[in-house]
Amino acid sequence: MKAVVFDHPGDEEVLKLGEVAEPQAGPTDLLIKVRYAGVNRADLMQRQGLYPPPPGASTILGLECAGEVIAAGERTSGWRTGDRAMALLSGGGYAERVAVDYRSALHSPGALSEEEAAAFPEVFLTAFLNLFMLAEVKEGEAALIHGGGSGVGTAAIELLALAGARAIVTAGDRSKCERCIKLGASIAINYKEGPFAPKVKAATNGRGADVILDSIGAAYLMENIEALAPGGRMVLIGLMQGARAEIDLAAVLRRHLRLIGSTLRSRSPEEKGEIVETFLRRFGRELETGRLRPPIHTVIPLAQVSRAHGIMRQSEHFGKIVLRVE
Repeated sequence: MKAVVFDHPGDEEVLKLGEVAEPQAGPTDLLIKVRYAGVNRADLMQRQGLYPPPPGASTILGLECAGEVIAAGERTSGWRTGDRAMALLSGGGYAERVAVDYRSALHSPGALSEEEAAAFPEVFLTAFLNLFMLAEVKEGEAALIHGGGSGVGTAAIELLALAGARAIVTAGDRSKCERCIKLGASIAINYKEGPFAPKVKAATNGRGADVILDSIGAAYLMENIEALAPGGRMVLIGLMQGARAEIDLAAVLRRHLRLIGSTLRSRSPEEKGEIVETFLRRFGRELETGRLRPPIHTVIPLAQVSRAHGIMRQSEHFGKIVLRVE
């Protein structure tokens, strides 16, 4: 089958189409004919040699896809050949076929196009896990989302709006800030126009954010601490700008703060299945009716994957970049 391959870590130019063996589906796996695959920041990190797949996972890039089930293992439940599926993957999405544990798959709703379905699982389940299951955001609370125009950022805005929580976001230009507001954010802060913490405090009557979802890492750590409300929870999901920083532990103690580290990719099939089930209980109806819908920046043929990675590297996108595999 055709898949995106690369011989050595590097920039997006190392990516190319190649022929690889088809995946072998186990008894709890679905074999999916991939029609579209979502592009995520983690794919760029893996291509650079900075984010290896977990043991046993496919080494092919791609953490989410949408397509058609062409085989279902004897220990799967709720699936049959021909079903439309969108799946959360540990790897393998940039290919014509992928095998995935059935607990990590969702039935693609009729309200979403195939492109939208492919752009859904990784970012919406990431936002849901970290905001609702770990940080336990509540109705009426304020959540600060860094990278509001990203895939996870836009998913977080939509979920928070449906839950009755305020989304305060940061973004890198006025246009993205405006689009975040249009999507449902209460406040959008251009991080290039000065520190964000005072603006978060101003937007919350001096209290600060109850929850912060951060993919930046070291560069934002102390300002995130400053921006948190008493009893606030920060969930760290990425290290785009560094992994090491000093921290004022006195502020953490004095204000009863919680700092949580979280990744989704390395979780077990059982854990991912629980996340999927919990998400569907909370937001399944909104998914079915199309009230949850990832904004698509562009759809690019698989053969032009290097262009897709270039767009993401330069942060030119708002929402999701999707690869057309067929």
